[in-house]
Amino acid sequence: MQTNPEKLTAKERLAIPRQEMPQRPGDVRNKDFKEVNLGLAEQVAIREAQRCLQCKNAKCVSGCPVGIDIPGFIKLVAEGDFLGAAEILRSANDLPAVTGRVCPQEIQCEASCVRCKSDAPVAVGWLERFVADYQMQHGSKTAKLKVKKTGKKVACIGSGPSGITCAGQLARFGYDVTIFEAFHRPGGVLIYGIPEFRMPKEIVDAEIENLKRLGVNVETNVIVGRTVTIPQLINEEKFDAVFIAVGAGLPEFMDIPGENFKGVYSANEYLTRANLMEAYNPEAETPIIRGQRVCVIGGGNTAMDAVRTSKRLGAIESTIVYRRSQAEMPARKEEVHHAEEENIRFEMLTAPVEVLGDDAGWVKGLKCIRMQLGEADQSGRRRPVPIPGSEFTIDCDLVIVAIGTGANPLLTKTTPGLKLNKWDYIETDENLMTSIPGVFAGGDIVRGSATVILAMGDGKKDAQNIHNYLSAKQ
Repeated sequence: MQTNPEKLTAKERLAIPRQEMPQRPGDVRNKDFKEVNLGLAEQVAIREAQRCLQCKNAKCVSGCPVGIDIPGFIKLVAEGDFLGAAEILRSANDLPAVTGRVCPQEIQCEASCVRCKSDAPVAVGWLERFVADYQMQHGSKTAKLKVKKTGKKVACIGSGPSGITCAGQLARFGYDVTIFEAFHRPGGVLIYGIPEFRMPKEIVDAEIENLKRLGVNVETNVIVGRTVTIPQLINEEKFDAVFIAVGAGLPEFMDIPGENFKGVYSANEYLTRANLMEAYNPEAETPIIRGQRVCVIGGGNTAMDAVRTSKRLGAIESTIVYRRSQAEMPARKEEVHHAEEENIRFEMLTAPVEVLGDDAGWVKGLKCIRMQLGEADQSGRRRPVPIPGSEFTIDCDLVIVAIGTGANPLLTKTTPGLKLNKWDYIETDENLMTSIPGVFAGGDIVRGSATVILAMGDGKKDAQNIHNYLSAKQ
């Protein structure tokens, strides 16, 4: 399919409204784990791409953590050359089908679009998803690399977004790369953290296969820090460099009375059981509590994932409990909107003070207090302040805590000489190298919990820095 978008004037492009992404109805999709958004049709994608003004100084590119040539790939979409657009995407991004679904484009590339001044930005994320999906359905598989081998090998610890990106880039540089993954299935947070209705596992599996075709070796069920240590990888396995991309997976709790009652989960455990271990499948052997009345504490994307998962697992009422107002919620607006459509209840300006339990030690309620917003704190958001005498109780039989994660010490405590900051995240220099020569780190284990695309940006930078480091040693 070919079009000639160059005949369109800037005025004609500006007259095209932003196209709509079709999605499944909220009261239907909240009963299963099928994907919410349905993707763009070809003609709709072309029409949306024609909205792009093809700016000479495209600010959208600088808003992308991995530096995608956004005008370039969108131009080819407008021309109907979808496979050509996919090649441009994949030259900068190893996971376009992933980032097209979960990347917060609204605060990155799309926020920099000049069309924001007049109407709505070009739907970069939707077009990215369309192109990546089209290539998977119609394009040829990624060919095996024909690169000159360097004779050096690199270990990537963790197969999440940062590890995948770094490994793919290093393979293109000619290194023998091995990824070590602690779980039985590669993909990291894309597999165990993000639910099927947002990120179909077949998409992640396809991207892992692309990685393997690049020559990357993936070893699962290897817990670095327990199965093997970083010193062993360097001294015994003879890896020339190591990249640490283990994420930040240590759950944080609220430290309030009753958190030890049965029926209190961390969001990490809850989502891992539901996603990686497929507890949503009645035939799966992994147990999971299917609460009837569920309270999820937090306001980020993880909280949205957990509360929407609980609804799909049969909860009569699933409630978000958040101590600030909706305007301060860190979750993507799209995810909040989708939750509202799925009949999720929101208790805003509400802070838990105690988990209540019955005589058998099971959760029976969540005691809360109303809050009001005071002065701004270090995050720039107004600080929530308790309202005296406003305590009340929410009846529930399951509480899921989604207030953040910290650095898991399993790897760091078994790596002598590895310098950590006061929050126990790994410290790196300007080249993202740790205090140990040849050992680099990126993603959440360095920056704390962040987005998929920021972790990928770190992985890409680390690959270049590792290449520079090893090249200088020759």
